[in-house]
Amino acid sequence: MLQFDLFPEIEKERIKVLNSQHLRQGDFVVYWMQATQRTENNQALDYAIMIANKLNQPLLVYFGITNSYHEANQRHYYFMLEGLKEVQNSLKEKNIQFLIQNLSPELGICDVAKNASAMVVDAGYTRKEKQWRNYVGSQISCPLLQIECNVVVPVELVSSKEEYSAATIRRKIMKLVTKFLVLNKQPVLQKTKIKKDFSSFELSDLDKAVQNLNIDKTVKRVKTFHGGTSQAKQHLKLFIEKKLDKYNQRNDPTNDVLSNMSPYLHFGQISPIYVASKVLESNNPAMDAYLEQLIVRRELAFNFVFYNNNYDSFDGLPEWTKKSFNEHKNDIREYIYSLDQLEKAKTHDVYWNAAQKQMLITGKMHGHMRMYWGKKIIEWTKDPKTAYKYMLYLNNKYELDGRDPNGFTGVAWCFGKHDRPWKERPIFGKIRYMNANGLRRKFNIEEYVKKIASLT
Repeated sequence: MLQFDLFPEIEKERIKVLNSQHLRQGDFVVYWMQATQRTENNQALDYAIMIANKLNQPLLVYFGITNSYHEANQRHYYFMLEGLKEVQNSLKEKNIQFLIQNLSPELGICDVAKNASAMVVDAGYTRKEKQWRNYVGSQISCPLLQIECNVVVPVELVSSKEEYSAATIRRKIMKLVTKFLVLNKQPVLQKTKIKKDFSSFELSDLDKAVQNLNIDKTVKRVKTFHGGTSQAKQHLKLFIEKKLDKYNQRNDPTNDVLSNMSPYLHFGQISPIYVASKVLESNNPAMDAYLEQLIVRRELAFNFVFYNNNYDSFDGLPEWTKKSFNEHKNDIREYIYSLDQLEKAKTHDVYWNAAQKQMLITGKMHGHMRMYWGKKIIEWTKDPKTAYKYMLYLNNKYELDGRDPNGFTGVAWCFGKHDRPWKERPIFGKIRYMNANGLRRKFNIEEYVKKIASLT
C-alpha cells in the first residue's frame, strides 16, 4: 500500500484520510477540486500529481458545479467561472485534463471515482462542504485524501476546540506559523494521457455558460471585481506597492487601502501562504498589522466555523451574549425595518444606506462600515434572532465573499462573538454598540456617502 505521507514537500499535518479504502489499480488519479480553485500554490493539486507520478498514471482534475448551492447566485457563479476558466487554461498548459460538470459535485465525483486509483480533495469547513466530503468518502472504493490548502496552519493542529478570542488563538498559531509559511515548487505530471473520454462543461463563452446554469439570476455580476488568480495577484501587487504603508488607516471608509483579497481567498483563487509571503517580502512596517488580519483573525474564523455546528445561527453565540440580548429583546426600538426595506437601502440613516448600496453595487462593503451596518440591523429589527437572519441573508446574497467562514464570523462578531462585554445599554445589553456620531467623529463620513453615490 502506498504511504500517503511519503512526500515531504507536503506537510503531513495538512493530510487527512477521509475513508479506510486501500489503493487500487485504476486508470488514473483524480483531484476533486472544490474549495481551492487555482493551480498555483495548491498543495492538493501538487499532492495529486505526486501520487500520479508514483503510480505512473495520468491525473484528472474534477470540478462539479451545483445549481443549488445555498444562497449563491449569478454574482457568485460568474466570479467563480472567471476563475475556473483560468484554471482550465493553466491545466491545459500542464497537460492535465480538467473535467467540469454541471452536476452536484458529490454525485459527479462518485461516478468518476469508479475508474480512479486514488482521490485527493481540498479541505472544506462549512457544513455543506464537510457533508459532501463525508458522503463521497463513504461511497467510493478508493482512498480519499484531504489536503488543507486555504489556511496557513491546519485548523485542527492549531486547536482541538473552539477558541474564545484572537488572544487565545494567536499564541497557538504563532508557535506553528513559520513551519507552514512555505511555498513549494509544483511537480510536473509525467504521464498525461487518459484513455477515457469525458464531456466537460463549456467555459469558452462565460455569458452563455452562466445562462446555461439553472441558478438565481436576479443578482447581477459586478464590474468592480473579476475572478481568477491573475486578477488576485494584480490586486495584491497594487496593495503592496501603493496601499500597504497606509494600512493603519484601513478603518477609514474614505481611504482605499484594503487588499481586496477576501473574494479571491473565498473561492480559493489565491493562496493565503502566497499572500503572506509576498507581504513579508515587502518588509513594509505595516506588514504585521496586515498579517494579523490575514492569518490570526481569518484562521480564528475558520476555527469558529469548523468547531461550532451552529456557526450560522443565533444559537451558536456565546452564552453571555445570548443572555444579554434576551434580557433586552423587548426593549423599545425607535425604528423597525422590514427585510425588503433594508435590502433596498430604504432607512433613515444615509451612512447605513451608503454601506448597503456599496455592497449591492460592488459586491464588497468596506470592513468598518460592515461592522456599523451589522450593529444597526440589530437595533432596527424586532428581535436579535430576526436581526441575525437578516444579516446573514444580505451578506451571503450580495457579498462576493458571502457564505465564507469570515462572513459567518463577521456577523457573529456584531453579536458579541470574539468580543468582550461592554457597558450595558438598551437593546444591545452588554454587546458593543456603534452609532453615527462615532462615524462623524472619526471620519469624513459625508465623503464616503458621496463616493458611493457616484457609483450608481
